Amino acid sequence: MALWAGRFSKEVDETVNAFNSSIAFDARMYEQDIRGSIAHATMLGDCGVIEQAESAAIVEGLRGILTDIQEGTLVFDPNAEDIHMFVEAELTKRLGSTGKRLHTARSRNDQVALDIRLYLRDEIAEIRALVLELAHTLCNMAQEHTETIMPGYTHLQRAQPITFAHHLLAYAQMLARDLERLDDTAKRMNECPLGSGALAGTTYPINRQQTAQLLGFDRPVANSLDGVSDRDFCVELACALSLLMTHLSRFSEEIILWCSWEFKFIELDDAYATGSSIMPQKKNPDVTELIRGKTGRVVGDLMTLLSMLKGLPLAYNKDMQEDKEAIFDAIDNVKLCVKTFTPMLATMRVLKDNMRKAAAKGFINATDCADYLVKKGMPFRDAYKITGTLVAKCIEQELTLETLPLEQYREMTDLFTEDVYNAISLDTCVKERSSEGGPSPKAVAIQLAQLRERLAQDAANE
Repeated sequence: MALWAGRFSKEVDETVNAFNSSIAFDARMYEQDIRGSIAHATMLGDCGVIEQAESAAIVEGLRGILTDIQEGTLVFDPNAEDIHMFVEAELTKRLGSTGKRLHTARSRNDQVALDIRLYLRDEIAEIRALVLELAHTLCNMAQEHTETIMPGYTHLQRAQPITFAHHLLAYAQMLARDLERLDDTAKRMNECPLGSGALAGTTYPINRQQTAQLLGFDRPVANSLDGVSDRDFCVELACALSLLMTHLSRFSEEIILWCSWEFKFIELDDAYATGSSIMPQKKNPDVTELIRGKTGRVVGDLMTLLSMLKGLPLAYNKDMQEDKEAIFDAIDNVKLCVKTFTPMLATMRVLKDNMRKAAAKGFINATDCADYLVKKGMPFRDAYKITGTLVAKCIEQELTLETLPLEQYREMTDLFTEDVYNAISLDTCVKERSSEGGPSPKAVAIQLAQLRERLAQDAANE
């Protein structure tokens, strides 16, 4: 019989029981559920709500259940309604009436709200460690490629010369912001809902500050209605994870392009690519394609949470059971993707010569040609028009700005002299882009040092 039976005159229909049950997915919170119950039982004993001997017996019984689950000698009952009922039923089975005292001054509403906060707090710590490792991997790769010239793109058209290090650090900056968002989410969720009861607190003389402290929370949730009905933290985490996945997806898209024969900027290690069942020449970037696909799934989890919450009155409603599968799915997919993406990135081969050859085409030094004239006193718009005309000449004659004869430059203006060829060389173009945040080796070195310092602070906050 269900632990909440008493009001009902007959058993719930089996189909409804199966529909109502959540143990298939919330069993993963068993450790957090038991930790919360230990803190609650400890507080009940200290406050005199139950006898100290009963409190001690409950704590010992809960620790025994935790050990048995971890060692595999106690398996979850698939017929249990949820992990909370399973643990309480097992405790009652072991301790008899003493076990029944655990739920004094507590509702499943505040118990569920507590467990999900504890679980997500633990998962955030694990995810941020994975993201931090990926960010360090990007920094290490950037260190090796501060002078590896490649084309930068806008509209997927070759635009201006940059370095591979500069490109990698753009993604590292995204990850640094992802770490900040995870930390912000963890900070805001670090309030303890235990003691909120079903919605209106309790008449027992409990100590919410004690349970909050025992469980490592900053403080209790200030309002009991909010304590049981708030799932902002789930939405906020799902949003942070969706943005993290969006960053991985954008990077994955570029890797997919880069390893194609049309680009051939990189080659994936055989361990992180797959072949074709019919075309023996194929080497497919399945890892990055799956990450790109799973990003939609994580964004969908965010939409599920927002849609689930948008019409709910206070306080708890059964709709809120849907929070777990959505946020668990987002967490699982993010962890899987980052764990796979990091070694794939670290083992891929960078084809420097191909990057430089691509940078030599597409007139990506055209802006530098215009800047050359501006530095000699010409207004930028005039310089822009002249350079555009020169590019058209080059296309017509199948030349580049580097191979266009000086006489044709001087037909446009006498400001052009022999030094134009040095000014528009790829090495000069990159080296001269030394403004803060730019692609020059000097500017990248500063970015890299600042980012490593920022990541070191993030690591210290773990």
